[in-house]
Amino acid sequence: MGTGWGRLQAVAVSGSTGEGLLLTALPLMAVAITTDPRQVALVNVVGQLPWLLFSLAAGVLIDRFRRTSVLASAFAVQAVAAAVLAVAASTGALNLPLLLVVSFVVVSSQVLGDGASGALVPDVVGPDRLAAANARMIVIDRGVVQFLVPPVTGFLLAFAAGLPAWLACAAALVALLLTRGLAVPHVPSPPGHPLRDIRTGLAFLVGSPLLRTITVTVALGSFAASATMPMFVLYATQILHVGSFGYGVLLACLAVGWIAVSFVVHPLVTRLGYAWSMRLATLGAAALILLIAVEPPVFALVAGTLVLLSSTTLVWNVCSQSSRQRFTPTPLLGRVLTSHRALAWGLTPLGALAGGFVAASWGLRWVWVMASAVHLLSAVLMWRTVSPEGFAAEEARFAARAS
Repeated sequence: MGTGWGRLQAVAVSGSTGEGLLLTALPLMAVAITTDPRQVALVNVVGQLPWLLFSLAAGVLIDRFRRTSVLASAFAVQAVAAAVLAVAASTGALNLPLLLVVSFVVVSSQVLGDGASGALVPDVVGPDRLAAANARMIVIDRGVVQFLVPPVTGFLLAFAAGLPAWLACAAALVALLLTRGLAVPHVPSPPGHPLRDIRTGLAFLVGSPLLRTITVTVALGSFAASATMPMFVLYATQILHVGSFGYGVLLACLAVGWIAVSFVVHPLVTRLGYAWSMRLATLGAAALILLIAVEPPVFALVAGTLVLLSSTTLVWNVCSQSSRQRFTPTPLLGRVLTSHRALAWGLTPLGALAGGFVAASWGLRWVWVMASAVHLLSAVLMWRTVSPEGFAAEEARFAARAS
């Protein structure tokens, strides 16, 4: 796929290492301060707000400025946030307000970085390789964030409270330097008023029945995921009775599914088609999330369920991201990708709040029952539009626009 593709993967490895260290350390630091589910969930709520607040503006920046510069800026912000957290943890100055601020800043850098890197993928690979390239990028991100980094982070926290954040700062700086050497063509969008640019990206996304339905489905899935993930550290410690290392191992099981399926996702999607791949992934996720709610607290059983659950998630994510890249003109891609995230991930703060209150009122397992019901609802809503006929119609519309 070329040298640009190789460097972009290297950037992803370094950047994901920094993100993984921070995103694993923050909930563990929160649990060390408080075990109240609502306060633990609050760290995730505040951390998810940038997807709602900044995504649309980030899309304008990604389309208007050189995308490699935007990506480098995101890593610079991440490095500063990691350094602040490292100093606080090393000096015993950690508190919940500081964790909230750091979580907000780190995810703000993700808003810029993820949008820019996603828009760069079509610049370095051909359209027939988008599914394979997106699978690789997702596996790099999840493999580092959930497989390699979490167990190491638990060990590092036990060794020194500030060590994960110091290493995250170093990883972000390495990613910044690698990004500066990434040479890709720059096709800026025509200059215009930022609000009009935002409206153009939103209108394109909402005007496509297929892309609009995918966004609604992802919104419901994000609500469910944000309800369960902040509570998972409590599930691991209070139901499975494992420590920080065991929690990291369980997160690593999520990455095992991503990595295993990444080797077959391209031929799988080619054989089944995008529509049926996404339909089956949604139904599989609903069943597996419900299984977590009802299965006995056996570590190996929960770990195996997480492997299967992440496998279905990878198939969906590859098809979802590739669909937006396939059917969006290059000058609009940044705004369409970030508009999708703003709409799709805007429900994540509500999901995190719902998860905290359900756990506090009815118990941790009911959080996964709620999440499974939300996935079933999304399967019903997307079944008609996310179909072979829906993809064929979108391909025809995109070809008509190009001509």
